[in-house]
Amino acid sequence: MIPSTVRIRRTPSRFKHQVPKYKVIRSDACINCGTCAKTCPYGVHERVDGHNRVSPPIDYKCIGFECQSGDFCCVAKCPRKALSLAPNPMYETLGDPRWTADMITGTWIMAETGYPPKRTDLEYNVGNSGGGFDKLRFKFPAHPAHVDPAEISTAIQLNRRNDGRENVVIATPVYGGGMSFGSVSLPTMVSRARNATAWNTFTCTGEGGYPEALHPYDDHVITQVATGLFGVREETVQRVKIIEFKYAQGAKPGLGGHLLGEKNTASVARMREAVQGTSLFSPFPFHSVYSIEDHKKHIDWIKEMNPRALVSVKVSTPNDVDMVAVGSYYAGAHIIHIDGGYGGTGAAPDIAKKNIAMPIEYAITKVHNFLKDEGARDAVTLIASGGIRTAHDLAKAICLGADGAVIGTAELVSLECVRCGNCESGRGCARGIASTDSELADLFDDEWATQRLVNLYHAWYIQLVEILQKCGLKSVQELVGRTDLLEHVDYSR
Repeated sequence: MIPSTVRIRRTPSRFKHQVPKYKVIRSDACINCGTCAKTCPYGVHERVDGHNRVSPPIDYKCIGFECQSGDFCCVAKCPRKALSLAPNPMYETLGDPRWTADMITGTWIMAETGYPPKRTDLEYNVGNSGGGFDKLRFKFPAHPAHVDPAEISTAIQLNRRNDGRENVVIATPVYGGGMSFGSVSLPTMVSRARNATAWNTFTCTGEGGYPEALHPYDDHVITQVATGLFGVREETVQRVKIIEFKYAQGAKPGLGGHLLGEKNTASVARMREAVQGTSLFSPFPFHSVYSIEDHKKHIDWIKEMNPRALVSVKVSTPNDVDMVAVGSYYAGAHIIHIDGGYGGTGAAPDIAKKNIAMPIEYAITKVHNFLKDEGARDAVTLIASGGIRTAHDLAKAICLGADGAVIGTAELVSLECVRCGNCESGRGCARGIASTDSELADLFDDEWATQRLVNLYHAWYIQLVEILQKCGLKSVQELVGRTDLLEHVDYSR
């Protein structure tokens, strides 16, 4: 069920021009008759109020050549033949094999409207990476049991230990991953917290401390304790319902965290209790943890400091990630968060994220099965991250054995990130999302950004419910471990 606090509202781009897939060209033969504005159901053409003219075409709304099969095609309807349509050559420069131009565009549309695009010209659920989730497809039953969408539950329980601590249930099986103050702007952090509050889920502070602007959203914020202990205070640990130990990040396993000096502004340095302008590095690993017993002492420390909180353990995906996961269970963790190699922002070095950690698709099943064999699977919540780009990726991860997923890049793309990869630079993010520069960080306000995130989560919810309905399932929890509902395209021909 969608929380009553969720409100869908159309939230257009903050930029005059996006990167459209097509260019709608209006020649000088146009007489501003308005036929195109009356004909187009997608809002590509709009008549300017109070003026006898039509505004320039809003190209990104155009569905392209598929409209020629309908009776609403503006090119065909124009009495002066003043309109023409062509592919936009700039569109090919957008994205990369994992985040294709279509996937970025689809995410932008969902963030604007709150609903999945109905366009057949966009393949926004699958990328072109040649592996991973892009090679998996759903194998829906031919005759699934009839399920009323209104009866489908997407909620998951985060505390399964029955240890007397808070019984935290989130309305959707996805929450926001750790992005620290310093790696992203404060409006980005606040908007993610506001979205988590609306959707009754969580977002994570990352390892950069707990900005005061997040205090109104304490019940929906995860605070992170990472190896550098930046911004970790007793007061912030006691504020929240979930504390996350970050032992390793999938995008940078064995390297720790990095924040280059130009992003360490005065406000960031104050939050992290560091010297402004210096580069900050988190060590790898915790030098106080070399065994499960040491790990348990860490968890016991947090549990003693905050008697109501749940403890999440975030680890990367080495070959023995299953042993790490079961060790975390015996150490007392409530949530085991495994992070694959394709997470992180554009600041993560390719040499690490493409060559060290195990792909998250393999790690999920390995951990899920090992926990089952140990008799511990039902006592912990398994969360996956590192490459979850779409609602379909989320559902595939759950089929492989996860209870839910953590996302980060998808949220930033909804705020109009173009995947330029300049996240490590203080003024590198031209969109102000991953910037601590005050001029760039103020390029958008958190109200606009919050609504874009709320809309994205709503579109994902619709898609997830549709997948569950096609499988004949009433709950997302029934989807966990259902590998029989997936097929690998290389072996299904």
